[in-house]
Amino acid sequence: MKRRLFLKSGAGLAAATTLAAPAIAQERIEWDMPSSFPKAAPGVGTNSTRFAELVEKLSSGRMVITVYGAGELVPPFAVEDAVQAGNVQIGHGTPYYAASKTAAAHWFTGVPFGLTANEHYAWLKWGGGQEIWDSIYAERNLKPFYSGNSGTQAGGWFKNRIESLADLQGLNMRIAGLGGEMMRKLGVNAILMPPTEIFQSLQSGAIDAAEWVGPLLDQAFGLQRITNLCYTPAYAEPCAALQVVVNTEAWAGLADDLKAIVEAAALQCSMETLGQFDYYNVGAMASLEEAGVEFLNFPDDVIAGMKSAWGEVVEEQRAASPDAARVLESYEAYQAGAVGYANAFVGRYLAAR
Repeated sequence: MKRRLFLKSGAGLAAATTLAAPAIAQERIEWDMPSSFPKAAPGVGTNSTRFAELVEKLSSGRMVITVYGAGELVPPFAVEDAVQAGNVQIGHGTPYYAASKTAAAHWFTGVPFGLTANEHYAWLKWGGGQEIWDSIYAERNLKPFYSGNSGTQAGGWFKNRIESLADLQGLNMRIAGLGGEMMRKLGVNAILMPPTEIFQSLQSGAIDAAEWVGPLLDQAFGLQRITNLCYTPAYAEPCAALQVVVNTEAWAGLADDLKAIVEAAALQCSMETLGQFDYYNVGAMASLEEAGVEFLNFPDDVIAGMKSAWGEVVEEQRAASPDAARVLESYEAYQAGAVGYANAFVGRYLAAR
């Protein structure tokens, strides 16, 4: 942890006989924060820079966080490892990028046919999700904070139309999370790669399809320059949470007011980021449609196949990981009620609107 002491003193302090005010030690804490995303990437990248800006502003400059984009300080998928080891004090990304450490991380990000962004935050805050997240991450010397969400994502950009389950056979597709496991069961070769590699891989033919985020980010990454076929929504990713994760020793060393500032900054970013996606996706989608992009829904047999495959993945995860089983008990208990409520209120309203 980098700590620097800055001394403020009155004039004439060197003269022992003067009546100058005594020196006051003002601690200034400087932390480095690598992110899994490019700093300038709308929503996912700006989430980290906005968080750092808020922490410095709310602390009146007592705490300064320097953000490093994907690959600038550590590889995109190694952020949590760097924080856990104490090589940096804080990191930014999304939990499921570290799912190799614990399968439970998927549910703290978003899973196929799971909770929406608002429901996900409700579960974390009031349904016991945050307590489970804290407990699991504490075993790895980490303290996690929810810091934003993309909302429901796009199902992916495909070079060829998907008219049946047969059209998925043998496709090389960039897709993250347990959505990738679901798609593998349908014959897809699911590949996880850093966001910065998506465009080149799709352009070169290394992959046939790519699931990234949605209109705002997909347009910024130029995926519409390769294909004009975008399938929506992402049944594999109805929400995708972002996180700020802190080394527990670094966290313990913070004054209580700075801890409150970190938590408040993450919460404010979570609201701003979800709103940012909701607002700017509208214009981005319209712009893409004007450029000839078709937004298509998957055929009914593909959706049914996804849902069936997801049921298999869930049970495999439950059996293989005690942490996943623990999370699922809480997550499924909330979702069981949330579905009925959402269908009766939000679903009916959206259908009528």
